[in-house]
Amino acid sequence: MKQTLKKAFIATIPVLTGYLVLGFGFGIILKSAGYGILLAFAMSLLIYAGSMQYVAVGLLTGGASLVTAAITTLMVNARHLFYGISMLSKYQGTGKRKPYLIFALTDETYSLVCGDNANIPPEQHSNYCLFVSLLNHLYWVTGSVAGAVAGTLLKFNSEGIDFALTALFLTIFLEQWMTAKKHLPAIIGVSASVLCRLLFGSEKFLIPTMLIIALSLCLYRENESHV
Repeated sequence: MKQTLKKAFIATIPVLTGYLVLGFGFGIILKSAGYGILLAFAMSLLIYAGSMQYVAVGLLTGGASLVTAAITTLMVNARHLFYGISMLSKYQGTGKRKPYLIFALTDETYSLVCGDNANIPPEQHSNYCLFVSLLNHLYWVTGSVAGAVAGTLLKFNSEGIDFALTALFLTIFLEQWMTAKKHLPAIIGVSASVLCRLLFGSEKFLIPTMLIIALSLCLYRENESHV
């Protein structure tokens, strides 16, 4: 168990650096909008939705209706529909851990638990997924609260702080590229993203990209199984 926790911590170090910065930025923005440290803690603990929490600050300050908030949340987090489908086999047999694993499936957690994880014994896979999810959640809550506290004590320009999310994705992608034996799935993902970005623009490319990636990877796996 301790070895599994250690491996989970090592795997989540890139997420630690990114989540502390991003959570810090969220806490500062929330505090600058007039909300307190307790709300920063509660949102990060109970909502735990990275980019959606940034959007939620604008919804709160703009007096958005519940319907608007619900539709916006669905659109921002629609990608998790595809994540969830691909994790059916990974989370099979996780028992009582499953509800939390589903709740805590962020982009970065998904990128870590969906890999091969060849160094994790099969009997420890459920614990590894749980530790990765818990650690990433802890990083985000810690960063958010720290940002809200800093926003109370200090005043500074936080412009550009959200670029840490892009840097975090790039770090995880490069790490997996270097450790993976097959690169075709990664090439499919990048190619589909670039193509849909050019065709549909920055505001509407995400869902078409996910559909193309899901279809392509299903065909890829089917062809692999027949080889």
